[in-house]
Amino acid sequence: MTDFTDYDYLLIGHGIAGAVLARELRGRGQRVLVYDEPRPDAASRVAAGLMNPVAGKRFALTWRAHETLPTAVAYYQQLNEELGEEFFLASPILKVFGSAQEQAQLLARAAEGDPWQGFVEKIETAPIARPGLLAPHGGAWLRGGGHLRVEALLAALASRARAEGWLREETFNWQLLVADGTGATYAPGRLRARQVVCCAGAAALASPYFGWLPLTPNQGAVLDVAVPGLSAAQVLNRGAYVVPAVAEGQFRVGATYRWPPFAEAPTDDDRRELAGRLASLTPLPFEVLGERRGVRPAVRDRRPLLGRHPALPWLSLFGGFGSKGVSLAPRLASLLADYLDGSGELWPDVTLARYYPLFAAR
Repeated sequence: MTDFTDYDYLLIGHGIAGAVLARELRGRGQRVLVYDEPRPDAASRVAAGLMNPVAGKRFALTWRAHETLPTAVAYYQQLNEELGEEFFLASPILKVFGSAQEQAQLLARAAEGDPWQGFVEKIETAPIARPGLLAPHGGAWLRGGGHLRVEALLAALASRARAEGWLREETFNWQLLVADGTGATYAPGRLRARQVVCCAGAAALASPYFGWLPLTPNQGAVLDVAVPGLSAAQVLNRGAYVVPAVAEGQFRVGATYRWPPFAEAPTDDDRRELAGRLASLTPLPFEVLGERRGVRPAVRDRRPLLGRHPALPWLSLFGGFGSKGVSLAPRLASLLADYLDGSGELWPDVTLARYYPLFAAR
């Protein structure tokens, strides 16, 4: 077995989680190899890349926003400079009020202090005049977020990884991964790795090692639309997000949430739902240019899954991000890297250890 190539880390998956973790580990001088099977339904390749500090009908601050969003913004801005292209745009987000009652509820919360810890820049109660916008009850302007061109960024990172020789775009066969005492070997690739990390999103369920986790695939659809005359100076959010695309007058609208069992073939339900949400935000006519569907990895408690397998110390998971992978991956990749090299601990609300009793009860 001396003809095997040794690596510190073997990563499975090069969506946003795998790409960010690979960059983090390589930046620390680790020898990394990534296997990735490009899948058209991978969540990272469909996502609009929205980084939103305040979400939901209750206008709640997103989980650990202050610990993750500033890190993500700085991370993607650095990638913009490094790659010489604007993949990330730190744009304002306008959460449009759907009713006078919703406006009143938010004003009441604001009167009690600042539950959003500085992420809400201002609240407008009068109709907001923006080209093509329906906002008769005003809205809240959010700062500290933005949106990322995820598919374009991943393509650029994959191109560089291929050129540098550490990305293999082929199917990984979990059945041929064998523990060897100090790590694991993978004979088809003639390699040995000290640590193996699954970054495969919902496809982690295809692994024989993580079926005991409360990880459920969730399907989401987005529409690519042309809306000539709609302001692209901000991201719109009310029941759906409307994110400006690169081409003038084009936007991405999303997203739906469907639980298994999924329909075998696309239906018109997602298109009707998203078109209806867009129509509530603009009176302008629009054209649907395309529709995409992806499968997210959703977790029962809506928190990511990081850490070592309870019985296999050489195997870890980095996933369960749901729709928040773009926002969470940079900070959590650093957290996991510290944990795996023994220099830090995982947050209690993300560690895989919180579900170890499920493994023991199999």
